[in-house]
Order: sequence, then C-alpha cells, then structure tokens
Amino acid sequence: MKITLIGTAYPLRGGIAHYNAILVQHLKTHHHVEVITFKRQYPKLLFPGRSQEETGSPGIPIETTQLVDSINPFNWIRVGLIVRRNRPDLLIFKYWLPFFGACFGTISAIARWRTKTKVLFICDNVVPHEHRPGDKLLTRFAFHFADAYIVQSGQVERDLLLLKPDARYRMVPHPVYEIFGKPMSQYEARIKLHIPPEKPTILFFGYIRPYKGLMTLLDALPIVAREMDLTTLVVGEFYEDEKPYREKVASLALGDRLRVVSEYVPNEDVALYFSAADVVVLPYLSATQSGIVQIAYNFDKPVIATNVGGLPEVVIHQRTGLIVPPNDPQALAKAIVEFFQSGWLSEYTAHVREEKKKYSWDRLVEAIEELVVP
Repeated sequence: MKITLIGTAYPLRGGIAHYNAILVQHLKTHHHVEVITFKRQYPKLLFPGRSQEETGSPGIPIETTQLVDSINPFNWIRVGLIVRRNRPDLLIFKYWLPFFGACFGTISAIARWRTKTKVLFICDNVVPHEHRPGDKLLTRFAFHFADAYIVQSGQVERDLLLLKPDARYRMVPHPVYEIFGKPMSQYEARIKLHIPPEKPTILFFGYIRPYKGLMTLLDALPIVAREMDLTTLVVGEFYEDEKPYREKVASLALGDRLRVVSEYVPNEDVALYFSAADVVVLPYLSATQSGIVQIAYNFDKPVIATNVGGLPEVVIHQRTGLIVPPNDPQALAKAIVEFFQSGWLSEYTAHVREEKKKYSWDRLVEAIEELVVP
C-alpha cells in the first residue's frame, strides 16, 4: 500500500513527532510511506514554548518533506494537489487540535477528489483539553472528508461517536514509546542527577500546562514530607506563565527535595530522568490518554495517575500503579506515601512489564490495515 502521512515529524519536536516516527518505521515493513511535515506548524505568536524544532537526536531518523503551512489556505490547496498527483492509497493525519482542522480538511478534500485515496485520522483528541470558539466546527470540517478513524481511549471513542455516530473506526490503545533508548541503572542515573541513590524519587514529566495538574502535586508535597523523605523531579518546558509555579515552589521551602528542570528534554536525555525515578506521577485535571504513561511503561515504571479520561484504562489500580481523584492534594499525597510504604514496588514493576505487551505498534498497524484494505 502507498501511504502518505501528514503531521509533526523531525526536524519538529515533541511527542507527536516521536509517535509518527515510530509508526512510520512499523508501517514501512509492509508499505511504502512518504512523510510530509510542517514548514510552519504554529505561528510564533501562538506557540507557548521556546522552540518548535528538535534540539538533539531525532531518535528514529525518517525522511520528511517540509511543505505544510498551517495558516496559509493557498498552501493547503498546493499540498492537496501534490498529494493528489501522487495518488496514495491512504492519507494519514494525526489529529490533536481543531486549530489544524481547516488545513487538514482542505488537503483531504483535494487529495481524495476523484481518486481512490482514503483518509484516516488518528485521534489523540476530538475535544481539546482547552476549549476555544469554533472547535467543533473545525473538527467537523476535517472529519467530513475522513473515511476512517483510530481512537486510543474510551473517552476519545465517546467524543468521536457524539460527533460522528456512523464513524468507521477502531479503538487501539496508545502504543508504548520505544524511541528513547534503553534504561540505565537507577544508581547511575541518580548519581548523574546528583540525587542521593537511596532516596525514593518521583517524576513529573512533560510540557507544563494548566490541565496537567502540577499545582496539585506541589500542594501534595508538604503533606508527603510529614510522612517520608523523597526527591521530586519536575521536568518539562512551561507552556504557560511560569511565575505562579515558581512562587509556589519558593513557598514550599522543600530545598533540594524538589528539583525543577524547566526545559525541553532532548530524546537522548529522556532515559536519564525515567531511570532515576521509582514512579511517574500524572496529577492531570483532564485527559484523553497520555503518551507519558507509555514512556513510563517503556522504562518499566509504575504510574500514579488521576481518575480522568482514559488514564484508568492504562494505569491499572494497585497493579501497574495507583489511581486517585483529580485536584485532590490529600489523596495524591496519601497515594505517594502508600506506594513507597507498601513494599510493592517490585510487584508493580513486574505487572508493568506484563501490561505493556498489550500496547504494540503492530496492533496499531493491523487496525489501520483492517480499516482501509477492502
């Protein structure tokens, strides 16, 4: 099958670029795949981070063509015509924000006009975490030209069926990320990070946005400190005003028990932070699914997460981690203490190794093939 994938890819950075690179690698074992990425993904005024480009290794190098300008309708027509001339059997989009709805919908409409090209959307979100006027309209426009969908959690499945009750789709859990290399020993990782090797350590990882619930975790730490001594790593670039967080951190007076690394982490450094941690904490206020869980599972790390969206579907309570109510510092603190004082760390880790076998890229590729091959 001849496939064109349009979306974030190297030299652009982030979890979606990583996802697309791994997916392309697996698709290429049986299909011919071309990747078209953005020459402008977000206007600088709308991008909350410092850079849109990868600063380190691509992880999995894939050949890409930078063609798409997300805010130029004339460009969308041009890209649509280029794809149409190439006549792919399948055009794949990774969909996570209605901001791209008009762009992706226009390209799809032109690419499939009087051709046999089918269009498939892999949906991270149907309803975005942070709502804006016009979201539904833009998503409806994009999906109007789609033939099939992949959803990766029950929440996204429900959102899709509310929008398109007759949607042809498959539900496939988000596969485990396998782009960040092998884990190092916990002792070595902690020495490199200047963390006491014997000290329990938790990790909050990823872009910092309001819905990620970092404030809830910060409020929980003094409660945890009354029961036990541990190190908290907060690692990720701020995608909102950093000042309230910095003020909160200063007020906690936790000293070196709280480490904040407020920058984007290159691919080659991700293993360092996950290897150093005993458990990954996701105190989200809302979610569909989270790629962070799949990075944690890649490194055999249990997860403490909140009961929102699709998180309880992949974090199995008292098996691969713990589930707590959202926006509840007391409950989160209690779960963190319970995790370390239960003595079940090795059992949780063993269950993670078993559970993550479900989340394979081959399963995703098979679902795509089932949807589009007659």
